[in-house]
Amino acid sequence: MFKAFRITVLLLILFFVAFGTWLTQARSTDWNNSLWVKVYPINADGSDTSQEYIDRLKIEDFTDIESFITQEIGKYGHTLARPVRMELGRQIHEQPPVIGDNTNPLDIAIWSLKMRWWAGDVAGPQDKPDPDVRIFIRYHAPSGQIVLENSVGLQKGMVGIVNAYAGRREASVNNVIIAHEFLHTLGATDKYEPGSGQPEFPQGFAEPDRKPLYPQTLAEIMGGRIALSKFDAIVPKSLNYVIIGDETAREIRLID
Repeated sequence: MFKAFRITVLLLILFFVAFGTWLTQARSTDWNNSLWVKVYPINADGSDTSQEYIDRLKIEDFTDIESFITQEIGKYGHTLARPVRMELGRQIHEQPPVIGDNTNPLDIAIWSLKMRWWAGDVAGPQDKPDPDVRIFIRYHAPSGQIVLENSVGLQKGMVGIVNAYAGRREASVNNVIIAHEFLHTLGATDKYEPGSGQPEFPQGFAEPDRKPLYPQTLAEIMGGRIALSKFDAIVPKSLNYVIIGDETAREIRLID
């Protein structure tokens, strides 16, 4: 009798957690209310350069993301004045959980759970109330010798990890990456080839009907790069050279 009661309670807890997650995800893409997106800087390499950059950060460094989202949802007929509200959190002094290079679905699922728990644990004390989306930015001193790890955005838990360079010249590119990972938390999928990073045609192209097709002049946000030729693409310098394409718009419920 007690065992059956315990199983029932556990099933009810799982149901309410799953329902709460679904409700949060549905609300995040109804575009009726502003989404509160909070960014938290992390000194990833422990350098003085990264720390000095973090110490000088201000919320205005991220408001281009607000303008980008407002502009792009407007193209799809949504008139919400401020769909995204950025906020700058205090520096986080712990590094996020690491996922290995050779992973299977179980490893990824376990890492995802660890990431969601970690995000709430390290940011929770400064979050009253909790933001809709948490983005942790791991800053590295700019160097031609360092290739940054891939950034990631999780829809479950609505949390992102962005690897970025600690430099004013890189700030606009950082915002492109932050916007990309933010849209992952809303359900948008990557639209580039994993090996080469080349945008997938047509969904990863900002101008798939352009004639001639190359060079493109803009990037689709989830395609990630501006395709200059079939085998060459560059990261856009800022969100001024980025759009939200139709397939991404469907994924985040801007259109049916």
